[in-house]
Parts: sequence; structure tokens; C-alpha cells
Amino acid sequence: MTVKIDIFTKNLELSDRLNDYVVTKVEKLEKFLDEVDECRVDLSYIKTARNANDRHVAQLTLRGKGFILRSEERSDSMFSAVDAALDKMRRQIRRYKGKRARGRGDGQTIAEAIDMGYPEEIEVETEESPVIARRKRFMLVPMDELEAVEQMKLLGHEDFFVFYNANTSEFNVLYKRRDGSYGIIIPEIG
Repeated sequence: MTVKIDIFTKNLELSDRLNDYVVTKVEKLEKFLDEVDECRVDLSYIKTARNANDRHVAQLTLRGKGFILRSEERSDSMFSAVDAALDKMRRQIRRYKGKRARGRGDGQTIAEAIDMGYPEEIEVETEESPVIARRKRFMLVPMDELEAVEQMKLLGHEDFFVFYNANTSEFNVLYKRRDGSYGIIIPEIG
């Protein structure tokens, strides 16, 4: 893979053997998806997991123009967790490529079709009483509502997904309702 593979560990020593194993396996994803800009692998050991088979966690995140794909798997050994996460990522890549191929006949992403810059996440200042434990910045890619639902599923987000609606040129929040359907919040400044 021409992309640098970033490997991060938590509660775990990254041995040369494990590092080589991860790099070799992740590089093979290039034959499935070649437009990856960033690849991140998070390996962790959770000693407080209830089940001993869930203590080794491997999470793989691929970022590219117009997509973010993430897979996470747990196992009793780090090597099997990495293998399971890679299998799940291959399935997600096939699903993503299939959806994209069926979406537009010309093969363009919405970002290419409307050719606009990426808006940044808006940070909100808060009072002193609530504690903000984390701030996260991410690039918003213009997409339609169906693509937002698919991206939400691919990322494994269960509650909500923020996106820039290419059809309305507005920021929207997609959320999953209790009955399994989806809702969209359209913010307005008043």
C-alpha cells in the first residue's frame, strides 16, 4: 500500500512480529480499494473485559476522498483479532464499492460533481459546568441522504451521523429512531 500505515497500541507492547504481521496483512487491502489516503490500526488489550475471548481488540480505519470505513473485532489473541477485522473490512469495501457503482452512472462522487470545498466542524463554546472530555474535527464530504445512511452503517455509528447534504447545501444530522427508521435534523439559525 502506498499509504503509510499508522499503528497505535494501548495496554500492549507492539512486537516486531506483530508489527510485520499487521503491515503485511493491511497492505493486501490495496488490491480491493486503491484510493485510500490514510490507514490507521488501533490494537489494544482490555484486561477488564468480562469474557477472556474479548480482551484483544483490533480496529482498522481507512479514510479516502468521500469515505471512511471502520472495522473492529475482538478475540482471544491479537493475531486472530487482526484477521477478523481485516475480513470485516474486506466485506465493507465490497459493500462500499457496490453502492458507489450503482449510485451514479458516471462514477463521480458527489464531491467531484459539485466541486466544493470541505466545511469544518463548528466548535461550540460552553459554560464551565459541563466537562467536554473530547473535541473532534473531521472533514465533511458532500453527500445525499441515502449515502449518509450507508456511511453511518459502514462506520458502525448507532446513534447519529453529521453530514453536509449536497442536495440542499445544508448541514444535517441523521439519527436512528427507536422503530428502526431514520430521521434527519435540519438546523436553522434563528
